[in-house]
Amino acid sequence: MEVKEMNYIVAISEEGSISKAAERLFMAQSGLSQFLMRLENEINAKLFVRTSTGVRPTEAGRLMIEYAYRELSEYHRVRDKIQDVNNLEGGRVIAGISTFRGTFLMPRVLEAFRREYPNIHVIIVEANSMALEEMLRNGTIDIALIILPAKTLRHEITPAMQDEICIITNSSHPVMKHAKISPPHTKSRIAKYIDINDTAGYEFLLSDYDTILGRESRRIFREHGIIPKAYNEKLSAFFAASMGAAGLGLAFTYYCARAAYPEAEFLSLGEEGTLVDLGVSLAPGRYHSKAAVALCEVMTRVLGQ
Repeated sequence: MEVKEMNYIVAISEEGSISKAAERLFMAQSGLSQFLMRLENEINAKLFVRTSTGVRPTEAGRLMIEYAYRELSEYHRVRDKIQDVNNLEGGRVIAGISTFRGTFLMPRVLEAFRREYPNIHVIIVEANSMALEEMLRNGTIDIALIILPAKTLRHEITPAMQDEICIITNSSHPVMKHAKISPPHTKSRIAKYIDINDTAGYEFLLSDYDTILGRESRRIFREHGIIPKAYNEKLSAFFAASMGAAGLGLAFTYYCARAAYPEAEFLSLGEEGTLVDLGVSLAPGRYHSKAAVALCEVMTRVLGQ
């Protein structure tokens, strides 16, 4: 199989749909379907079966997907070594970051990196922290900014900065009557805090459980024995934060988003807040190109300022 064909298999697997994979690959659906049919005829095995929502891999398909990831990772490793011969005079690096956090943090990192390494192209892959860990492990990406502690990664992680999970709302929201001034000894940088128990009677705007914000908000509710009033539980982080800033409910967000919502109220969760560490991780167990190492250095330096 050629490199582009292995990318076809990976795209079908990750998208769970031939039509979506074709869109991602900038090719006609018929062309991708014909490729899959030829490959299945060649190996005399069905790789994907159609379902009501798309396609899923067969046992043979899972073996082929594992092979594609392994070979692509090896190809990227060799390409990185060849790229290093040019000593950062050209090439590329694939970086992963969540869409929400990337919007507020990545532009200044990329601006600094381009200033120092103008001939290195940074390709951005957007996914949540949990998905980024998997991409690092299988070699799909070279580097990622993830929340610590990592669930599956143990090595090659450099601490970068500290963020805070907090509540975003509007100054006119009635929850503000419960807000208190943060004490001087707190590590939180947010001026006001709230006892989560004082929010129990108000509507929450929640993200899905498979995101960090969605998972952490549900953990906080469980710890305090709160069953939240929530009619929307699968909102994107952007949508939830924007609705919260408009006073349409209470949403969990990251304090790094404050510049995007200058009129909003941010409330720390308790006197000490809910702080999270962010780290830059290189793909474990594989060769790290000079470009990836350079981007790691720039990310930790810029984000740590």
